[in-house]
Amino acid sequence: MGDASDNIPGVPGIGEKTALSLIKEYKTLDNLYNNISNLKGKVKENIEQNKEMAYLSKQLGTIDIEVPIEKNIEDFKLMEWDKEKVLEIFKELRFNRFIERFNLEYTAEETNVEDLFEYKEIDLKEITEKIIEEKKLYYFLETAPEEDETRFIKKKIKYINIYIEKENSVYVSELDLESFKRIFENKEISKYGYKTKIDYILLKQVGITPVNIKFDASIGAYLLNASLNSYSLEELAKQYLNIDIDKYCSNNAEEYVKYNSSVRIENATAEKKSEQTSLFDVSNENNENTKNYKSAIFSYIIRKVEPIITDELEKINSLKLFEEIEMASAEVLADMQYTGIYVDKTELIKYGEILKNHIEELKTDIYKFAETEFNINSTKQLGEILFEKLGLPVYKKTKSGFSTDVEVLEKLKSSHPIVEKILDYRKVVKLNSTYVEGMMPYINPKTNKIHTFFHQTVTATGRISSTDPNLQNIPTRTELGKELRKAFKAVER
Repeated sequence: MGDASDNIPGVPGIGEKTALSLIKEYKTLDNLYNNISNLKGKVKENIEQNKEMAYLSKQLGTIDIEVPIEKNIEDFKLMEWDKEKVLEIFKELRFNRFIERFNLEYTAEETNVEDLFEYKEIDLKEITEKIIEEKKLYYFLETAPEEDETRFIKKKIKYINIYIEKENSVYVSELDLESFKRIFENKEISKYGYKTKIDYILLKQVGITPVNIKFDASIGAYLLNASLNSYSLEELAKQYLNIDIDKYCSNNAEEYVKYNSSVRIENATAEKKSEQTSLFDVSNENNENTKNYKSAIFSYIIRKVEPIITDELEKINSLKLFEEIEMASAEVLADMQYTGIYVDKTELIKYGEILKNHIEELKTDIYKFAETEFNINSTKQLGEILFEKLGLPVYKKTKSGFSTDVEVLEKLKSSHPIVEKILDYRKVVKLNSTYVEGMMPYINPKTNKIHTFFHQTVTATGRISSTDPNLQNIPTRTELGKELRKAFKAVER
C-alpha cells in the first residue's frame, strides 16, 4: 500500500484492507507474484503492471542491518559527562531546576565566612573618611516596613552594608543621617548598588539626595539578557561568582549568630534544632539589635559582579548605553517617582459617579432585553440568558459551560442588541474598578499625588513599564475614557 509520509510509492490502487489480506494469504512478495494467476480483476492488473514498484517499495521499507560500521561498539557507550562544564551552561541558561535534579552543587557550599570577607558592626562615622578616601561606595541598604502612609515607598532604612576593598571587610551600620548625607551627597564618591532607584527614593525620604550613582547590578544584568524573570543578587551570585548565597548562609549559620545578642542566639539555636530552619530565613524585624548578615553578603556580591558585568557589557558594545543612558535614566525615573503626578481627587470622584450612573443605565437596558434581572458579572448566569433563553448561537464552550469572553461577544454583536450593551457594561465597569476605585488608594495623603513605580528591567524590549498603579495605560480611545485625564493636573514641584 506504500507510505506517502516516507515517500514509499506502493502499488497504485492497493489500499490497507487489500494489502493486509494479500500478506496474510501469501506471506511474502515473491510468493504473491509466483501465484499471481490466482488473483482476479483490477487487483491482479495493478499488481501485475507494477511489479517493479512493489519490489522498490519493499526495499525502501526494509531496515538495512548490513551497514558496514568501522568503529567499535564500545566507542558509543555513554561516558561520564563534564559536570563543571554542564553546570556552567545550566547557569548561563538559568536551568536552575536541572542543577537541582542532577545534583550539580555550587562551590560556595564549601566556603566559610572568613574566606569571603570579614564582618564588622560599627558606627558609620568611623569609616566615613575611608569611603571618602577610596572614592567608591559598594553598598546595600537593609530596610524594614514603614507604617507611615505619607511615604512614597513604605519602607525605612535600618542598616547600610558597605564593602571596603582594601580591608576585604563588610561594615554594617545603623542609619546615621549626618554620615549618610556626607557620603551620598558627595560628588567625588562613585556609588555602586542594586535597584538604586528604590535607594534614591528611600534616601530622599530622609532628606538626602544621592549623586554620582555609577553602577546598578540589576540594570547591568538586564542589558546583558533582557528576557530573564529575575535579576536578584542571588541569581547574579550564582551566574557570575558560582556562589549559592542561600546555601552559603545556611552553612555558616554559626558565624551569623555570634554577631547577635545572646537572646537572639538562644532563640535561633532553639529554632534550628526544632525546625531545621536556616537562621538567615528568620525575620529580624522584632529585634532592633539584630542585623541581617545576608545583606552584608549582598554588598560583597555587588563589588565582585561589577567588573564582570562591566566587561561583558563592553564585549557587546553596550557599556556606553549602560553608563550614559540607562544609569542616567535611573536617576531621572527615581526623581519622577519621588515627584509624583498630581491627581485631583474631586475630579476623580466626580468621574467615578458618572461611571456608576452609566453602569446603572446599562444594567437597566440589559435587564430589559433579558426580561429578567441577573448577575451580569456571572459567566454562568450570562451564558444561560444569551444561549438558553435568547437562543443566540454558541461559538465556544468551556468545562463550566458557555464562554462569554470578548471574542465570543464580538461575534454575537449583530445577533441581538443586548450583546453591545454587555460589552459597554464591561468597559465601564473596568474603567471604574481600575481607574477610579483602583487608583484612589495610591493617592498619597500628603502630596495628593500618585507616585507610580517606573521599571527599567521588566520588559524584554527595553521599554519602561509602570506599576502601582500603571499610568502608561490611561484610556484615550473612547470619550468616556478620555474624561479620566481631567483628573490629572499639572502643578508646581
